[in-house]
Amino acid sequence: MTNEDLRKETAYFMRRLYKQGLTTTSGGNISVLTQNETMLITPSATDKGRMSSSEIGEMDFECNIVGRNFKPSIESRMHLEIYKNRPDAKAVVHAHPVHASAFAALDTKINTNLLAESHAIIGSVCYAPYYLMGSLELAIAVGKAAREADCVIMLNHGALAVGRSLLEAFDRLEVLEAAARMTFIHMSISGAKSQPLGKNELAELDRMMGRKN
Repeated sequence: MTNEDLRKETAYFMRRLYKQGLTTTSGGNISVLTQNETMLITPSATDKGRMSSSEIGEMDFECNIVGRNFKPSIESRMHLEIYKNRPDAKAVVHAHPVHASAFAALDTKINTNLLAESHAIIGSVCYAPYYLMGSLELAIAVGKAAREADCVIMLNHGALAVGRSLLEAFDRLEVLEAAARMTFIHMSISGAKSQPLGKNELAELDRMMGRKN
């Protein structure tokens, strides 16, 4: 894809995040790597539900703006740290889906083993410690967490997913939110007995998805 194509896709997926109720007007950010080894990223302080491709800015790996000036997301360094720690990642989607974000403030974890889809698409979920949004400490912590999983819950903050494309990252975040909702439903049904997938079924799914031999 050309940079202009990637800008259009980035704006499209941000509008889709808002339409799906996965983020708020001012919350969340999306980035994607270009063939020139730069990063396209959504700007700060704009209406996420009406994002256009002309608003998407470009930065290098030293967090410098490339080309026309824009107001970068305060999480730009976090995105760059993720790419530095995950050479396979080409896109990052960060948002504040209600159910998944609730687990950022709960002393329990999202169960991705209730359905085959959630385990196949996202596997395990990693949890990054709390630091002030936009801080270097948060960027470093999330970058390290992303080494362990494709989806990261940022404590008392929100959630993000990485992928080899914008579509894959978006899909993982959407499945993460679905898994969070299913976990809440399971937790809320009085007397319900858990029937998660067993070790053999999980190993079979991991082999199918190429995570294990």
